[in-house]
Amino acid sequence: MATGQLFSRTTQALFYNYKQLPIQRMLDFDFLCGRETPSVAGIINPGSEGFQKLFFGQEEIAIPVHSAIEAACAAHPTADVFINFASFRSAAASSMAALKQPTIRVVAIIAEGVPESDTKQLIAYARANNKVVIGPATVGGIQAGAFKIGDTAGTIDNIIQCKLYRPGSVGFVSKSGGMSNELYNTIARVTDGIYEGIAIGGDVFPGSTLSDHVLRFNNIPQVKMMVVLGELGGRDEYSLVEALKQGKVSKPVVAWVSGTCARLFKSEVQFGHAGAKSGGELESAQAKNQALRDAGAVVPTSFEAFEAVIKETFDKLVEEGKVKPVKEITPPPIPEDLSTAIKSGKVRAPTHIISTISDDRGEEPCYAGVPMSSIIEKGYGVGDVISLLWFKRSLPRYCTQFIEICIMLCADHGPCVSGAHNTIVTARAGKDLVSSLVSGLLTIGPRFGGAIDDAARYFKDAHDRGLTPYEFVENMKKKGIRVPGIGHRIKNRDNKDKRVELLQKFARTHFPSVKYMEYAVQVETYTLTKANNLVLNVDGAIGSLFLDLLAGSGMFTKQEIDEIVEIGYLNGLFVLARSIGLIGHTFDQKRLKQPLYRHPWEDVLYTK
Repeated sequence: MATGQLFSRTTQALFYNYKQLPIQRMLDFDFLCGRETPSVAGIINPGSEGFQKLFFGQEEIAIPVHSAIEAACAAHPTADVFINFASFRSAAASSMAALKQPTIRVVAIIAEGVPESDTKQLIAYARANNKVVIGPATVGGIQAGAFKIGDTAGTIDNIIQCKLYRPGSVGFVSKSGGMSNELYNTIARVTDGIYEGIAIGGDVFPGSTLSDHVLRFNNIPQVKMMVVLGELGGRDEYSLVEALKQGKVSKPVVAWVSGTCARLFKSEVQFGHAGAKSGGELESAQAKNQALRDAGAVVPTSFEAFEAVIKETFDKLVEEGKVKPVKEITPPPIPEDLSTAIKSGKVRAPTHIISTISDDRGEEPCYAGVPMSSIIEKGYGVGDVISLLWFKRSLPRYCTQFIEICIMLCADHGPCVSGAHNTIVTARAGKDLVSSLVSGLLTIGPRFGGAIDDAARYFKDAHDRGLTPYEFVENMKKKGIRVPGIGHRIKNRDNKDKRVELLQKFARTHFPSVKYMEYAVQVETYTLTKANNLVLNVDGAIGSLFLDLLAGSGMFTKQEIDEIVEIGYLNGLFVLARSIGLIGHTFDQKRLKQPLYRHPWEDVLYTK
C-alpha cells in the first residue's frame, strides 16, 4: 500500500445507498473548508434514478442519482472514492463491483458484520490491483480542510472544535471510529491538529492495517508525527512493530493500545468490536504496548497519559523547527437547517398548509380528533367518517344513516346517464381506472347531479323569506332560472322517483323536523300544475332534507349552514356516491373486454 496522500481538496466520491444525513455532513464540511466543488459527485441507489436535493452552504444543489455502480462511474470518471453504506448483507458484493471499476481507487465500507471470507476476497483484490479498502465496520476517514467520508468526526460543532477545517501536522490512525472523534479533539488541544485521520474498522480482518497508514503518513511531507490508537485482539499492531524495527518509519510515532483492563476479568472478554478479543498473551493490550515501546514508539503508561506524551512529542518537533506554525483561519458559518432552527426557537417560519380535519402525527391517525382505533372500536360507518372529515363533528346516528342512504341511492343510475356513458366510452378506449372515473365525474354539474347545492340554496332562501311556492317559482321564471331540484327527463307525476320516496320516508321517521322538505313538496305540487314531469327529483330531495338535517340536529349555526351550502358540501355527496358506480362501470367494461366505442351513424343528425 504505502504511497502517500489518499485525498485532496478536489477529491470526489460516489455514495452508495442514499443516506441524507452523512451526505449533508460531507457537503457541510466541504463548505466549511472552502471547497469550490462538492465532494459527493453522485449517489448510487439501486432501482432508482434522478436527482437528490441537498445543500452546499446556502445553495441548494441537485446531485445525480444512478441505479447502478457502472453507470455512476461512467458518468463521474473523476470520482475515485466509493463510500459504501450498504448493509452487511450486500456490502461485499457492491464493494467488489466498485473495486473492479477502473476509476475507483478507495473503497470505504461502513457496515459491521461483513462475512470474513468476503472481506478477505476484497482485501486480496484490492492489494493485487493497488487499491485501498477502509473498513469494514468503519466510520471512514478525513483529510483536514479537504475531504471527509460520511459521518467521520461527527457534527459540525465537533469538527470546528477539533480544527478539522484546516490541515495540521499529525497523521492519526485508529481501529475505532468513536475513539477517533475523541482523539481528534485531544490532538487539536495539544498540537496544531490533524492532517489526516483514518479509522480502519473494528472487524477481525480490516481492509487496511494500522501500519499501512503509518507507512503512508511517513511519505506525506506535511505529516510531521503519527498518533496510533490500537486495541487488544488480533496482531495488526505487530506489523507496525516490525516496520519500526526495520527503520521504515522516520517520523515520531505516539501509540497506545486500549484494553489493558481486560486482565481484571477472570474470563475472556469480548469488547465492542469483533476484533477486540484477546486470543492469548501476544494479543493483549499490555504485550502490544510493550512491543511498540521496545520498537521505538512513544507509548504512555496509561490512556490518561496519552494526551501528555502527544503534546510532549509535538512540542519537541516545534523546538527543533520541524513544525511551522499553522495560520489560524475563521471558518464560514454553516447555514442552519430550518427544521433545526425552529426546534431551537431561533426562527419562526410560516406553514404552507392548514389542516383541521385530520392529524397523522403520533401513534395513529385521527379524524377530527378521534383516533382511528376509536373509530373501529365504536363500530363507526362511512357516514360517521364523513361527518368527522366533512363536518368536523360526530353527528347523531340518524344523520350518518341518512348520509349512507344518500350514497347508496346515488351510487349509480344505469349506463345511459351522461356520467356513466363517458366512463364507459373512456374505459373502452383502453384508459386506466382513474382516467375513466374522472371522465365521468367531469360531467357532474348543473344539468347532471350537481344541482343539490343549488336546490338547497334556493329552497332555503325562499322558505326563510316566507315566499309561497307560487311566488318562488314565478320569481325564478322571471329571472330565467330553472328551479333546481325540480324536473326529470323520465320520471313524472304517475311514476315518481323511488329514491325520493325512500329518502322522504326515512326523514319523516327519524328527523326532528322536515320543514324544508315539506316546502320542497309544496313547490312540487305547484310545478306539477304546469307540467307532468316537474317532479321533485333526487337532487331536490337530498338538498332540502340536508337542510333539515343541519337545522334539526342543533349542531350547526345559521352561518355554518349557509357556508356548508355555499362551499358545495352537498354536491360532494353526489360526487362521492357516483364514484362508486363509475368505478363499477369501468370494471364492468374491462371485465367484458369491450372494444373501442364508436357512435352509430343512424344516431346522428347530419345537417348543414
